[in-house]
Amino acid sequence: MLTKTQLHELYYWLLLNRTLEDRVVSLHRAGKIFGTVYTSRGQEAVSVGTAYALEKEDVLAPMLRNSGALLVRGFKPGEILSQYMGKSTSPTGGRACHLEMGDLQRGVVAPIAVLGTLVPVVAGMALAARMRKLGSVALSYIGDGGASTTDFHEGLNLAAVQKAPMILVIENNGWALSTPTRLQTSGTNFMTRARAYGVTGFEVDGNDVVQVYETTRKALECARNGQGPALIVANTRRTGGDPGQEDVLSAPKAEVEEWKARDPIRLFEKYLTEGGFMTAEERNSISNRARSEVDSATEFADRSAFPDGRQALGGVYHEA
Repeated sequence: MLTKTQLHELYYWLLLNRTLEDRVVSLHRAGKIFGTVYTSRGQEAVSVGTAYALEKEDVLAPMLRNSGALLVRGFKPGEILSQYMGKSTSPTGGRACHLEMGDLQRGVVAPIAVLGTLVPVVAGMALAARMRKLGSVALSYIGDGGASTTDFHEGLNLAAVQKAPMILVIENNGWALSTPTRLQTSGTNFMTRARAYGVTGFEVDGNDVVQVYETTRKALECARNGQGPALIVANTRRTGGDPGQEDVLSAPKAEVEEWKARDPIRLFEKYLTEGGFMTAEERNSISNRARSEVDSATEFADRSAFPDGRQALGGVYHEA
């Protein structure tokens, strides 16, 4: 059972995730971000709820839309904005200009842009943890479209056969960019993937952060107790277009509006206020904190210098 403090923390992470990504979109439109921007508006509860459930020793392998998970695992808004803006203060020293970054000290493996490719990597990390008796679990994400890639199937099968402590979260929003699920797979019930590979499966409302958290805790317990990997199908919907891609064919407007009415932050606010877990004053305090941190992060990233071109020569090979 989550305490009031933990519920407030979840609300803070959700707001910080949304506020930060809204700022990223604004900076992109202002010409201060030159690379591609990937946002998660409407599905923040998946990133935040899963990452919040992890223990310190666990490993997280996010995708490009899981900035909320990065925040929960210790990445600062200033680091994320610096990364997008290509500044020398970013975790990659100005490389990439989007969220292909990680930090093994914080238990975060950098994403791989080719969707699905990260799954076998995470399966290998989970297997290594099992063989070394570390007691840790590796968690990663994939979209509904990426769940049709070869790497997804090979990675999940390897983890299943080896009883590796891995959790794979399918963020099922019904659309692989502009392709509806029914046109990219005839097996639209993703829970059958768990049965097919003989792994524990959970289906969850991806817009309910508490449900996501509690389900992830159950999956972690299964994996940690030697039951092998678990597959979580989180049903959600991204309701905001990425900058420069708003005109990409997507779901019908009526469908998008239906999901907007189930916005994860608004749903959680209702749960907290009606349940007596949060007052209006507490809500405003948390909201102001998130906004203030993003404002400070924006100032930090904007002031930061671009890297010297000679820095591109570093980090290519192992440096003793």
